[in-house]
Amino acid sequence: MALSSFSKFFILSFSMSLFIYSALARDFSIVGYSPDDLTCIDKLLNLFESWMSKHEKIYDNIEEKLHRFEVFKDNLKHIDETNQKVSSYWLGLNEFADLSHEEFKKMYLGLKVDFPERRKSSEEFSYRDVMDLPKSVDWRKKGAVTNVKNQGACGSCWAFSTVAAVEGINQIVTGNLTSLSEQELIDCDTSFNNGCNGGLMDYAFSFIVSNGGLHKEDDYPYLMKEGTCEEKKEHLEVVTISGYHDVPKNDEESLLKALAHQPLSVAIEASGRDFQFYSAGVFNGHCETELDHGVTAVGYGSSKDSDYIIVKNSWGPKWGEKGYIRMKRNTGKTEGLCGINKMASYPTKKK
Repeated sequence: MALSSFSKFFILSFSMSLFIYSALARDFSIVGYSPDDLTCIDKLLNLFESWMSKHEKIYDNIEEKLHRFEVFKDNLKHIDETNQKVSSYWLGLNEFADLSHEEFKKMYLGLKVDFPERRKSSEEFSYRDVMDLPKSVDWRKKGAVTNVKNQGACGSCWAFSTVAAVEGINQIVTGNLTSLSEQELIDCDTSFNNGCNGGLMDYAFSFIVSNGGLHKEDDYPYLMKEGTCEEKKEHLEVVTISGYHDVPKNDEESLLKALAHQPLSVAIEASGRDFQFYSAGVFNGHCETELDHGVTAVGYGSSKDSDYIIVKNSWGPKWGEKGYIRMKRNTGKTEGLCGINKMASYPTKKK
């Protein structure tokens, strides 16, 4: 039986409504709240209690809980106002929603760029002559990226960035994806790097070379704090590298050339408030280029009209897109978004 025009219109309208509803529901699940939660104080309190339960938050007393609720409200206001203004990315109520921005910066960053200059001459850049780059690369799909890790409230991002890059080149050269120890760097690489108080990836690469390699994560597990350096244990496997190279500064083409061949350690400014609550999408929010956080570039690609770099963070899998952020590239700025083109480097390993 042929459908009438009215029936066709009704079915089309109903289908569109379902599509819009499902899209909205998906957005609510990403950001962690709905507009209805903002209509009165009782609903805000219920949202806070639900958020506490989800993230297993426990406070010492009622005064601390009330203080954290006020911080939570202020963060939620920023998240909602931003989500109403931007369309390429979303902010969400993640586990950092009860931290003021100053508290967050003090606890979760840790790159130190004020150390003595360590970067090598760009003449040592091994991918200078690379041509015909692929349109996209994702080292996660190639099996060269371990699970997202969590540095916790220890400024050890530099160690996680270093280790992820070493894990990547080791898998590319040997075929074995081995999770390696950040704790060994925190405890033992103390000539220039400073444990939970910050460090720099190039110094860490040099330490791994001179130290004869890194232990596995299982053999030297992460403590989320500084510990005592353990001497090399006999009969336990270590992963070695040959050296490291720096990507020419403020050169996105060179960064992509290197990234097409292996994951990279990169430095960014992650102290912006939008970065704290990033939840999904291609990030192009406000940030400066004062580098304060070490992360790992693990690929690049495009989405609609936005080109991006895939970045692995070390704030656990609940942050961002399961622990990752897509950062916009081709911004027209030589330093790149959040300074991502300023200080990139990578380990080398002989076959």
